Amino acid sequence: MLTRTLVPSEMDVREAYALLISCVAPRPIAWVRTCAPDGRTNLAPYSFFNAGGANPVSVVFSCTNFRDGRPKDTLRNVQATGEFVINIAPYWLAEKMNQTSFEYEYGVCEFEAVGLTRAPSLYVQPPRVAESPISMECRLFQIVPHGTGPVAANYVIGEVLCFHIAESLLKPEGVVDDLVADFIGRMGESWYVRATPEAMFRMERPTGK
Repeated sequence: MLTRTLVPSEMDVREAYALLISCVAPRPIAWVRTCAPDGRTNLAPYSFFNAGGANPVSVVFSCTNFRDGRPKDTLRNVQATGEFVINIAPYWLAEKMNQTSFEYEYGVCEFEAVGLTRAPSLYVQPPRVAESPISMECRLFQIVPHGTGPVAANYVIGEVLCFHIAESLLKPEGVVDDLVADFIGRMGESWYVRATPEAMFRMERPTGK
């Protein structure tokens, strides 16, 4: 196999970012809802997102800086309040999720801007996205900054206090049915992927035999 070696430190930041997101794919998307101390709210998608652990149940997403080096509203709000809600957008919410990635002025309510409905949370202040079939109320554990300036990482680690899951997605054993969830993922450039049943395949864990 013929390969080419590319060194991030020798590349422009935007070139390195484009290469990274084209290599690490597909990525799940955290649709993060936060509140500022004055009550103003923010909703934004982050595709640097994954599960962290199960004891306690935790998740992590990276809220990278803006391209001019400024911290994003999501990071500022989590730093100030220690709370956030992660909503999951299935395929039918993809367009509205994408609209909330627009860089609105600080304080603009994305719920009103894109036509979404608030649902009250039980343990944290930020409301959930009522249309989302999966939401996780989270309390901040730690923020780990990595780098400075444009697109530098801020790893937000949160403990999941509770899940809100649509009954239509739950299997009898209490887990989400991947065949009906209609999950989407982020790819490189402007590409996304839809996890249809036809695109899935199973592999059981090896037994060692």
